[in-house]
Formats: sequence, C-alpha cells, structure tokens
Amino acid sequence: MAISLDVLQERIGYRFGDVRYLERAITHSSYSNETGARNHHLLCNERLEFLGDSVLSLVVSNYLYTHFSEYPEGTLTRIRSAVVCEAALASFAEKIGLGEFLLLGRGEAQNGGAEKPAILADAFEALLAAIYLDAGAEDGMQSVAKFLLPLVKSAMDALPEVGDVRIDSKSRLQEFIQQDREQKEVLEYRLTGESGPDHNKTFTVDLYLGANCIGSGKGHSKKAAEQAAAKAALSLFGLI
Repeated sequence: MAISLDVLQERIGYRFGDVRYLERAITHSSYSNETGARNHHLLCNERLEFLGDSVLSLVVSNYLYTHFSEYPEGTLTRIRSAVVCEAALASFAEKIGLGEFLLLGRGEAQNGGAEKPAILADAFEALLAAIYLDAGAEDGMQSVAKFLLPLVKSAMDALPEVGDVRIDSKSRLQEFIQQDREQKEVLEYRLTGESGPDHNKTFTVDLYLGANCIGSGKGHSKKAAEQAAAKAALSLFGLI
C-alpha cells in the first residue's frame, strides 16, 4: 500500500486496537473478487457497510434529537437525509482522503473507482462500522460520534434550508440586522486563522458589525466557519 494506514488513523483521530477492521473497511469487493477465495464477500467491506449505515443513522439521529428539540419529526428526517446522503458521505470521505487508501480491483482502479461517490460513500460507512466494532459495545458509538459529528455539523452549516426550516445562520442574521432601518453598519466576516494539514484545515472567522466583534466561529471550510460565527451572533442577540 502506497500510504501507511497510520496516516489514515491520524486523519480520523482514532487508533485501532485491531487494524484488521480498518483493512476490511477499505477493501472493495472488486479487490476481494480477484483473490478467487470462496467466501470473498467476507473479505470486503460490504458487510461493514451494512452495519455502518445503521451506526451512521443512530449517531446522527441522536445528535439531531438532542440538539434540535424544537423541530418536529418530519423536519429532523429531512435534515438527516440531507447530511447522510451519498453525496454528503462521499464529501466526508474526500475530506479525510479515504480514496487514497482503498483497495480496488485492477479494472475498478483503472476506471477511477477511488473517486466514485458511491464507492467512497460505501467505504465511509464501512469505516464507521469498523470504528464501532473495534471500540466495543460500550465505547463504540461515542468513538464514532467523536469522528463523525464534526463532519456532520460542517455539512449542516452549509445547508441553506431544509423544508420549512432555515438552517443558514448567515441569512437569518442578515435578515435580523436589516430589520433595523436605523442600522447603517454592515456585517463583515474576517478570516483570522488557519490551522491543520491541507486535507483537514480548520478556519477561524470573526464577525464584525461595524467596529464590534459579535461572533467567532471555526470550521473545516471558510463557509462553515462563517456560519459558525453567524450562529454565535444569533445566540448573542437571543435569537437561538
């Protein structure tokens, strides 16, 4: 393998006690098929993907249920669907460079399998299951949540709105400021810091209304950091 699995473990912030779980999570069926083994389906990530789908749903559902107590079931479902869809999971996989580590069959590799959203999304779900199983029944969900929820929160910050619920904190704040017809000062988002490796940078943004800093936020993209700063400002004004 071109890149050590130690690198992947550093990126996800989790160290496997049994690295075989991780090896299984990155093995695509096209690779295991080429081994000619009778039970090749046991050597690829498909079974982990099956479990990971449920782990993903439970962790995200628990977070939404706990932190958005004012939203009805239908709204929570729409939000969850938006942040755990194939495109979202593939983007999570891309953020940690998961495609660099995938074991693919020769044909799939030549056809760009490491960049296909479906393959990336499936491998990401398998990775969640691998963490869950390796950490054990008592700590599994907590370990998955520690890795997964920062990605989910960043994806939620990027959502303009879901159904009848406006999630875009920047838009909500702008509307609030514009309600004051006497308010002549404008909102300004200032990038004040960057940290971390290129594949997983953290940006810091301070939000100013005129000369006053009314919020600060961090995120894995500038847009996510701006949303976090706007959310902090909404909290300051008692709007959330």
